[in-house]
Amino acid sequence: ASQRLGSYALGLEQLGPRGVVCADYGPVRGTMVIRPYGYALWENIQSWLDMRFKETGHENAYFPMFIPYSFIAKEADHVEGFAPELALVTQGGGKELEEPLVVRPTSETIVNHMFSQWIQSYRDLPLLINQWANVTRWEMRTRPFVRTSEFLWQEGHTAHATAEEAEEETVKMIKVYAEFAEDVAAMPVVVGRKSAAESFAGAVCTYTIEAMMGDKKALQAGTSHNLGQNFAKAFNTQFANEDQELQYVYQTSWGVSTRMVGGIIMTHGDDAGLRLPPRLAPTQVVVCPVGIKKEVPQEVADAIDTIAANCKKAGIRVKVDDNAKTSPGFKFNFWEMKGVPVRIEVGPRDVKNNACVTARRDVPGKEGKVFGVSLEEDAFVQHLTELLDEIQGKYLAEAKAFRDENIVDVSNYDELKAAIAEGKWARGGWSASDEEEKRVKEETQATIRCFPFDQPPGPHTCLMTGEPADEVCIFAKSY
Repeated sequence: ASQRLGSYALGLEQLGPRGVVCADYGPVRGTMVIRPYGYALWENIQSWLDMRFKETGHENAYFPMFIPYSFIAKEADHVEGFAPELALVTQGGGKELEEPLVVRPTSETIVNHMFSQWIQSYRDLPLLINQWANVTRWEMRTRPFVRTSEFLWQEGHTAHATAEEAEEETVKMIKVYAEFAEDVAAMPVVVGRKSAAESFAGAVCTYTIEAMMGDKKALQAGTSHNLGQNFAKAFNTQFANEDQELQYVYQTSWGVSTRMVGGIIMTHGDDAGLRLPPRLAPTQVVVCPVGIKKEVPQEVADAIDTIAANCKKAGIRVKVDDNAKTSPGFKFNFWEMKGVPVRIEVGPRDVKNNACVTARRDVPGKEGKVFGVSLEEDAFVQHLTELLDEIQGKYLAEAKAFRDENIVDVSNYDELKAAIAEGKWARGGWSASDEEEKRVKEETQATIRCFPFDQPPGPHTCLMTGEPADEVCIFAKSY
């Protein structure tokens, strides 16, 4: 694991001006500039999630970025939770504003203001909305993608006639996030419920996906909130049921942000740079000419064109790097740093044999190479497709093994402290108070990441009090 620790810095700051880096710090403290490569990763996250949201019946809309301060103040827990992070606009067009405006930290309030106008009857339900937007939460500690004052995200907002439907939606969406994390990002996650202290300000209950980074810290990579009727009551969002009685709606909200990009970098990266799972990598295959002095001979250029065309035809994202100004060694390092899963090398000798060489990002040196790969279209495409699938599976398996060997079962507070001191995650029974939870945080910097959906068989005993506990939770240090 030690070689994975450099990966986060590598992904973001150390790669120099060669267009490799995913992001830079912006001129305003706490902001980031997302470079094209980092943004391409975000676009791939977006396109999968957007497709899945639509498949599950949601529609995209857009709500204003400026929210009257009075809206935020309507839901007591919400304003208390968000007050320290708010950015306020007090002037516009050279004049003092009558009421300060909040730059959107999240949209529950303004969405409810509109929902209360859109929803009249049970026929208007369920209402299933998503928005892709930027949000602002004033941060003092900055880390690109993971903690910035402004970030990009999607936020789903739904309204339902019953508490059961709202709960079902909340759980369904956290499972969509878990499916994305594991199947697409190759990032294993623990799905579970947040403790009351760690839940969203204004929610009845928050579900989360928690991932272990290369330095063993936890990253909350997506959340889904059952809001109950809290916001509906604050904004008077009511509907007439089938008996024409007025009732408050039950609501959910759920979001994944550009933090996911940081999660992918920190889960898979190594000392040579990024390692991107094939299903998300902006470039899945890079083709480099080798074994030539100056000009690329025509027959090699033709072979490369055919390779690129066959990749595109098969839906494989391919780039050709035939830049005459850089050596093959430089090209290999450059694309390894960018985390491209597969490199294809083609030289005059390969072309004579109607073949090429493939090299894997995840297996360095000769072991990762396959020589004499046929350029015959069907065989070639089959080899590449199988190779990309294998790499995808291996990244997930490696990350799972790393995570599982760093989760320790603990039965008392001393064992918890020892596990956390080693940087590991501690799993144990918990039925103690919010005060005890706070004490653990103050003494160890670890928080309850979640009560996993997937519980080991009981009975359980609270690690803090020794009393019986209904379930186990996971404590860890986090980003």
